[in-house]
Amino acid sequence: MQWTLVIPLKPLALAKSRLADTATDALRPGLALAFAEDTVTAALASAAVRDVAVVTDDTLAGHALAELGARIVPDTPRAGLNAALAHAAAVVRGSRPDSPLAALNADLPALRPPELTRVLDAAAEFPRAFLPDAAAIGTTLLAVTPGRELLPAFGTDSRSRHRASGAEELRLTAVDSVRQDVDTGADLRVALALGVGPRTAAVAARLLGIGQ
Repeated sequence: MQWTLVIPLKPLALAKSRLADTATDALRPGLALAFAEDTVTAALASAAVRDVAVVTDDTLAGHALAELGARIVPDTPRAGLNAALAHAAAVVRGSRPDSPLAALNADLPALRPPELTRVLDAAAEFPRAFLPDAAAIGTTLLAVTPGRELLPAFGTDSRSRHRASGAEELRLTAVDSVRQDVDTGADLRVALALGVGPRTAAVAARLLGIGQ
């Protein structure tokens, strides 16, 4: 099964506010973009991924991610993360109604294509499935097979909300790179230990003085 991934990215100036303990206001946009670039690059390298759509209104990010091969979908609703994902899913399904879809976080800088392939292959066994994040509180991936609605419930305690909505929780081991999103400096250090993509590694080394 070949998947279309939908990746949401808020305007870079507003991204990653919880990294204030690690990066200044001036540095966070570049770090958020590096996360997204490494995430999109790894996602497109997965054998299970046909294409990637990024939903964003950030011009700089849109240009950079389009150059990597992502389709850019404007965040027309401008009503938050779940509305943006539902909108992007509808846009994708408008031209490809039978495509399996998965929403994937944009802050997975350690993402490894084989691990993403394993997660998507497992998700294909269920009408709707999700992968909890490394903290076992949130969600990093929500997948639906053809003909099913995404029904995203990202945000606070999304693991419980996705489970309560009927989505199957994927209980996989050895897929740490797909679960390790980055919200804090501690998260970033864990991702660096896993091995991040080149853009994140460069920004972390140059601007943050870690990962060297």
